[in-house]
Parts: sequence; structure tokens; C-alpha cells
Amino acid sequence: MTELYIGLMSGTSLDGIDAALVEFKDNRVQLISFEYQPFSDDIKIQLERISDANAMIFIKDYGAMDTQLGLLFANIIKMLLSKANIPATAIKAIGSHGQTIYHDPNSELPFSLQIGDPNIIAETTGITTIADFRRRDIAAGGQGAPLVPAFHQAVFSHPAEHRCVVNIGGIANITILPPAHSADIIGFDTGAGNILMNQWIQKHRSLNYDAQGEWAKFGTIDFDLVEQLKKDPYFQAPTPKSTGKEYFSLAWIYENINVTDYKAEDIQASLCYLTATTITDAIKKYAPMTEHVLICGGGIHNDYLLQLIEENLPCPVSSTEVYGIHPDHVEAIAFAWLARQTLNHLAGNLKEVTGANRNVVLGSIYQANIPI
Repeated sequence: MTELYIGLMSGTSLDGIDAALVEFKDNRVQLISFEYQPFSDDIKIQLERISDANAMIFIKDYGAMDTQLGLLFANIIKMLLSKANIPATAIKAIGSHGQTIYHDPNSELPFSLQIGDPNIIAETTGITTIADFRRRDIAAGGQGAPLVPAFHQAVFSHPAEHRCVVNIGGIANITILPPAHSADIIGFDTGAGNILMNQWIQKHRSLNYDAQGEWAKFGTIDFDLVEQLKKDPYFQAPTPKSTGKEYFSLAWIYENINVTDYKAEDIQASLCYLTATTITDAIKKYAPMTEHVLICGGGIHNDYLLQLIEENLPCPVSSTEVYGIHPDHVEAIAFAWLARQTLNHLAGNLKEVTGANRNVVLGSIYQANIPI
């Protein structure tokens, strides 16, 4: 039986929206079409302000952005279907991650908040929409993140090889995949991915990101500085654990070092090495038998970051594209897969990863219109 789903993803880097049209057939996953829509500068500025824990936000601004993102998500779906020449009626459901505004699973009253009104997506597209995936896991005692390891297990595990999937978005997370059924899956956020490098280069060079890591490569890594940053309690915290840009931010840099003691490009180089070494440290500690590391997420485009990761690991490192899924497409496809899990009444989390009391069916379902 062939089924079509759409996955929507907009991550902590606040760069834009990924939309994937995915075919599921005989337990195989195949990307049919993909669309990317960058956020305008105005949208990005508003999102940064709304997600700033220290900013004064009016509920009107929050509600307006929730609606605006819902409209943007619906619009990219229309573009995706037009490009693929597939009618909305052929789509079983949409899985929408939404835009994370705040992720705080460790407080006395834990929560994770995503916006991008799924009512608007369902009403505008005429397609059943599933959203709000993280909060059910939190309700079950989990971190609400990372959720992609269940998908990684489904598509990247191997019956005989120890693998580790590294997703480098704004935050970096790993999924440790032992040979099939030999042990529990482990997955967690290792810490900052691109977010610190992005914010530092935005401040000093007015660029959204460090293309290919060229600015970091121009600088000199200060290994003492990196070791100082690695003293942060998050890196020593036991798993399960997750984090977000409300923790790893420009403010975090200023809180941990006296930036006037260093050249800006040397801090960039050191932040790049921090991301690399916290990823590789996690792999060495939790998955020393890893035979192959697969990289996905926006970090795949930072050549210098990948070089540093490769230099710190004894095993091959490659893109997930080697196994059939482009690294830029993995997370959007994952949320199409999670939507399918939900409609089939199957769990979308892995309790061993998130720390939940049990595996649970994730998300809220917003039904498509019933034809009159």
C-alpha cells in the first residue's frame, strides 16, 4: 500500500521552512519532492524577539506570529504540491513540527512551545494536520526531545554495524544505533550545533551563518578557551537530556568568557571546535564501538566543522546521502514519518532517548474538512 505524507520543519537556526513530500510503501521511505522557503529578515527578527527569554512580549505579537507562521506553512505546502503536480486529496496527512519558541523540559513545570497554527494549515490546505509532537512526551515524563532518533532507527539502522547519526542544526543531537535489536537506542542533544557560530558571526560580520566555516578557519582555535566552555554543567549532565537556543546563546558566550581577551575570529574558530568536540566526546563516551558516523542537518555545509569532527574520530564520517536521504531533508521527512506513526496509533518517541515513562503516540490531530 502506498501512502503520501508531508513533513514540515523549521529549526532553531531560524533560517526557514523545509517541506518534504514523502511516499511510504512496503516499509520504504522515498522523497517525492522537497521545497525550502527562507524566512524574510522581518520574520526572523520577530521570531528572535518572541523566543528571547528576556524580552517583553505582548500576547498580541505572539498570537499574530502563530497565525503568520501557520499561513507560511500552508503556503509552502501549496507550492510543494504544485511542483509535484499532486492534489491535496492524495495526501494522507501533514506532520508539522512548528517553530520552537521555548524549550524548558527541566523546570518545575516543564514545557516545550512551538507555534505555527495547525488549524490554519488544515483549513487552508484541506489536509489533516498533526502538530504539537513534543508535549505528550513531556507529559509522560520525558524531555520532549530529541524525537528524530525513532526515525533514524527506522531508516538508518543496520543488522550488523554500529552506527551513529549526528544531526547538526542550531542544536546538535546524536542517535546511537547498535546492530539491530542488540541494545537500546541512545539519543540526546550534545549541545550547541550551529547556533553559537551563527549568532557570533551575525554580531561581528552581519552574516546569518559562516559559509563553509571560512571565518572559523581563518581564526585560531584557543584550546584553553574551549576547555573553559566545556566546563558548563550541560556537557557533564547525564542522559537523557535536551537543550535549546534559550540556553546556548550569545548571552551564554558572554557569561562564560571575557570576549575582549580574544580576537573575534579566534572565538569563532573555538566555537566551531566546541561543537565538533562535544559531538565527538559524546560518541566516544556513549558509543565507543561506532563503525560509521552519518551526518545530517545544516552543519553538513560547514566544511571546517566536518573536518574537525573527522579529525577527532577513528571511524568514517559521511553524509546521510550515502544511505539515500539528503542531509537537508532528514528532519522534514522525519516529521512526515511521525505523522504516519500518529495516524496509525503507533508511538513516535523512544523512552530510552527522551526519558519518558513509556513510549506514547505523539501529537494532536487537526482533521481535514469533510466535503459538503
